[in-house]
Amino acid sequence: MANWNDDQATRQGFGMAPRQAGDLAGRTTYDAGLRKHMLSIYNYMTSGVLLTGIVSMLFAGSGMAAQVMTGGLLTWLIILSPLAIVMAMSFGANKFSTGTLQMMFWGFATLMGLSMSTIFLVYTASSIAVTFFATAAAFAGLSLFGYTTQKDLSGFGSFLIMGVVGLIVASLLNLWLQSPGLMWAVSFLGVLIFAGLTAYDTQRLKNEYFVLRGTAYAGKAVILGALSLYLDFINMFQFLLSFLGNRE
Repeated sequence: MANWNDDQATRQGFGMAPRQAGDLAGRTTYDAGLRKHMLSIYNYMTSGVLLTGIVSMLFAGSGMAAQVMTGGLLTWLIILSPLAIVMAMSFGANKFSTGTLQMMFWGFATLMGLSMSTIFLVYTASSIAVTFFATAAAFAGLSLFGYTTQKDLSGFGSFLIMGVVGLIVASLLNLWLQSPGLMWAVSFLGVLIFAGLTAYDTQRLKNEYFVLRGTAYAGKAVILGALSLYLDFINMFQFLLSFLGNRE
């Protein structure tokens, strides 16, 4: 018959550091929470990318992209609307509920699909597919590196953000210069910068969980984290398409 009063059952084992068993249980729970948090981010991000791709293919396949994306007012409205949503989500996250941010994210992914439909008018479907899977493989590897590395990548953040600003300025400048050399340079640097941002953002989102777990903001952080990784993926894909895409 078991002796329920025997303290041997609960006595700390020889050689075990104080509270080690409790720390191990806490760490297991903590790791499970972290995995759930990151999996939620990846699920949203992947769903957003797939939604963008489906909308883009349908819009281009219907012939509407060729009719609408002609450079008029409606074209610029479609192109600039996703940027407006990103700005609103980034700077107004505290004002919006988690449900509102979710709807804004899906709306953003849909509008991005309309905006990106023009790639099906420029590049062959096979080269778009090859570039997509190449981007997916690179993204997975870089994100895994960012998640598992012990190296602190926070120091690269400011440098990479400055690189993004430089890409925007160079791209706008090339609208006037129309320089093929500058276009290739921008595409090459764009791939490198957003590859770095993929690893950096993954580590940043992992570290954010340490601060935000159990808070009311944790749900919003999932949506905003998915948005960050979505932007890394889509931008890396577009810049890589400049190298791998075969024109119609």
